[in-house]
Amino acid sequence: MSLATRIFLGHAVVLVTFGLLILFSLSELHRNQQEIRLVSQGYLLLAQDAAALDSFQRNQAQEAAQIAAEADPQTRAALARLAPLTFPPLLRARLGSLEATLASMRTTAPPSERSFLDSVQARVEHVAAGVEALEATASRAWSGSAGPESIAALTTAQDGLSRELRALRAALDGRIRTVVVEAERRERSRGVLLIGLSVAAIAVGLLATAISARSLRPVRTLIAGVGQIRRGDYTARLNLPGDDEISQLGREFDAMSGALEEREQALARQQQALLRAERLAAVGRVSAQVAHEVRNPLSSIGLNVEMLQDALARARFTTPGEADEVRTLLQSVTREVDRLTETTERYLRMARSPAPALAAEDVNAIVDGVLQFAGGELARAGIRVERRLGEALPPALVDESQLRQVLLNLVRNTREAMDGGGTLRLSTSAEDGAVHVRVEDTGPGIPEEARAHLFDPLFTTKRHGTGLGLALSRQILEAHGGVLGCERTGPSGTVFHLRVPAAPAAEAGEQPAAHA
Repeated sequence: MSLATRIFLGHAVVLVTFGLLILFSLSELHRNQQEIRLVSQGYLLLAQDAAALDSFQRNQAQEAAQIAAEADPQTRAALARLAPLTFPPLLRARLGSLEATLASMRTTAPPSERSFLDSVQARVEHVAAGVEALEATASRAWSGSAGPESIAALTTAQDGLSRELRALRAALDGRIRTVVVEAERRERSRGVLLIGLSVAAIAVGLLATAISARSLRPVRTLIAGVGQIRRGDYTARLNLPGDDEISQLGREFDAMSGALEEREQALARQQQALLRAERLAAVGRVSAQVAHEVRNPLSSIGLNVEMLQDALARARFTTPGEADEVRTLLQSVTREVDRLTETTERYLRMARSPAPALAAEDVNAIVDGVLQFAGGELARAGIRVERRLGEALPPALVDESQLRQVLLNLVRNTREAMDGGGTLRLSTSAEDGAVHVRVEDTGPGIPEEARAHLFDPLFTTKRHGTGLGLALSRQILEAHGGVLGCERTGPSGTVFHLRVPAAPAAEAGEQPAAHA
């Protein structure tokens, strides 16, 4: 789920929880109101009507007893005529009110009260029947021909009605007490339940808040990562798990920081290459000037030495030893002149290094040609050569003469590194659209402090070196769009690694015909 969805669902759960709590509270409040209305507007009215009926019945019984005890026949007859006019209408009115209240309750009361109301209905019917029987008995008892039997029947009817009324009142009073006690018990239970539900709702709210805070916690990590980038530390990585928006933003941030780091490394490499190029250009300009100034005197010295050698052939010495000594001195001067001439030519080549004439060439053939050319000096130095040339090697887009110059320089460096003999291994391979050449020796390796300056101009670890060979070789390889680097060095030897681009398919297709 997305971050917005999680936060929305969290708040929705909180709202639903509190909504259910409110609905439950309203439901319980409504039920409480029903119970109060049932008691106040139902059972209490029925109890009042039943109490009034019981009171009227007791008063009617007392009146009947007074009429029966009256000694004067005329007075008794007058009272008997008045008796039906007072309490019977009151009884019928209260009985009608009780029946009306009961009928209303039977339509509005909850289903749990129906059985009790049915029993009350039966008792009310008995009371109504008792009232009718009492009225009939009273009309006979107070007639002029009534005897003691009628008075006894009236007393019996009154007692029966009184019992029914007392039973009805007792039932209503008991039900009222039961309903009140049950309401109080439910009220306590509802209070406890409402407290528990409120606590649960608060817990759900806190949980939703905690989940939202946890979902937003990676924002702090993101801010810290942005701060690292602002301070120039492009190695910052967030590694945020998940699939929400912040996690996707974190992955994009990691990709951005990786791209920035690669760009910084590329800029650093370009800056180093620019510094090397500027250094080489400066060295080239100085070298060209120095070589130009030295070249002409060297030519004159060489010409004069040749003239001295010619004159030496005609000269006369007192002893043959003197002639040999002079001849040896002139040969030494000639060798030094040749060495200086070669050095000046090397400086001039670096200063005037032409752009490579790229063509599709067979690197294996170039390697074989270099080894054949340097085979004599390698054999004299006691160096065994091992070839590991890759089969079906694609042609490389190179300048054959310049690549031959680079390989020859590396081969001679390995010969000089293995002064007491050793093994030279040359291997070729094709990887990632490029042709790779590895030149490996079994010499003592390069000192660790010198590795960082191997390709710097004028830096050398050899006694008579100029410090231009590796610098010029890297310059040539970079002009080809390739790479020259020291892959490994140590007590067991050194490995130089060359990489040049492979020729496109169209040019590669022409290569076999060219070599043929």
